[in-house]
Amino acid sequence: MSRLFPLAGLLRLRKLQQDQAALDLAEANTRVAALEARHGRARTALGALGHSPQTTAALNAMAAARSSSRSMLAELEAVGSNHRESLKSAQSTYNAARAESVALEKLHERHTAALLAQDLHAQQTVLDEIAGARWHRSRTATNDTATNDTATNSTATMNERETL
Repeated sequence: MSRLFPLAGLLRLRKLQQDQAALDLAEANTRVAALEARHGRARTALGALGHSPQTTAALNAMAAARSSSRSMLAELEAVGSNHRESLKSAQSTYNAARAESVALEKLHERHTAALLAQDLHAQQTVLDEIAGARWHRSRTATNDTATNDTATNSTATMNERETL
């Protein structure tokens, strides 16, 4: 198995795409939040207009201001609708980029786990070989000692027979 993750370049690309999608999503969220704040300020300004004009000129000015404010609110609603659509689009793009990135991350984790298992297996094989060699050496030494003891006993027995 290759030590390097074969899809590392693609994983980096997917991460970059995910980061770009996250930036686009953050920008869309910022636009929507700014628009909602502007919309709230416009509604507050519309509500702050006087309720009982004292003169005809004040009545005409109030009517013009309300008409202008309502037009501005309608435009803000249209722009807000566009921003909310771009927010939905940015969110779906981010979700797709994240899903592609997660799939490759899982493959990378499996690759890393397989490499770790391979390394552990190699280490265990070396340890088994060392233990086996030590066992054989101790077994051979025990057999040599037993053979030497038998030979010594045989020699002693022969020496006793000769002296009798």
